[in-house]
Amino acid sequence: MLGAATYASAAGDALNQQLLAAARSSDEAAVRAALDEGAAVDSRNRIGDTALITASKKGLAGMARTLVEHGANVRQADVQGVTPLMAASYGGYEEIVRLLLAHGADPAATDRVGKTAMEYAAGQGHTAVVKLLLDTGMDVNRLYKNDLTALMWAAGYDRADTVKLLLARGADRTLRDNRGLTAGDIAKQTGSSQAAALLSGAAATP
Repeated sequence: MLGAATYASAAGDALNQQLLAAARSSDEAAVRAALDEGAAVDSRNRIGDTALITASKKGLAGMARTLVEHGANVRQADVQGVTPLMAASYGGYEEIVRLLLAHGADPAATDRVGKTAMEYAAGQGHTAVVKLLLDTGMDVNRLYKNDLTALMWAAGYDRADTVKLLLARGADRTLRDNRGLTAGDIAKQTGSSQAAALLSGAAATP
């Protein structure tokens, strides 16, 4: 027969699993029910995802708000160092990005390869999110692994609007990665014609 403490632990684990499953199923009502029954809001699955990280990946703004209102840790990262803010930025979920920033998410946090939410957003061409992150004071020319910048990341995927924003905010198109390539070189190498045009000659001036 289970002792009282063991029973309470087992019941708590079941509720935590219920919370994580509800988040994966995009079921906001079930998430709220699990929390109301006592699930730990920052429970994690085997890869370190919390319900808030899952909601941020899926773009579920209502669920994210519910979790934050129940005290979810907006800075909790998964095993790869990916935070809710990075997940929302990668998806371009502006409402969630605003929510997380308003509740203390760290825009300068880095994952295991040194990327921040800004690089995640820039690579996907989510210009509005990049602007929000730059508005927090992020260095537009910060370097991460292999001396890459957000401008290089955006240029390599031909995210023209994002390239324009980064240039307008002071991105240095002369910086080189550890291979000696500038953002313009990367754009040409990847066939990113719009970015290459923006980054070449007079066209690079926003």
